[in-house]
Amino acid sequence: MKTERLSNTAIWLWPVILGVLTAIGLVSALFSDGGFGDVLAGFCLAVPVGIGLWFGWMRRPNDVH
Repeated sequence: MKTERLSNTAIWLWPVILGVLTAIGLVSALFSDGGFGDVLAGFCLAVPVGIGLWFGWMRRPNDVH
């Protein structure tokens, strides 16, 4: 069985992006008082939730090893 070695960028890119989106969403929700800040917070917090739901519930049983 051949194993492929991934670079640090390939491993950490999406977790860092999701973490930054979550931080932006939480800070925006904390300091905004309606308008664009609430929309930004909703979007930034919905993206990680959507990705988590997609990979958590839409995974086929064959993908689990």
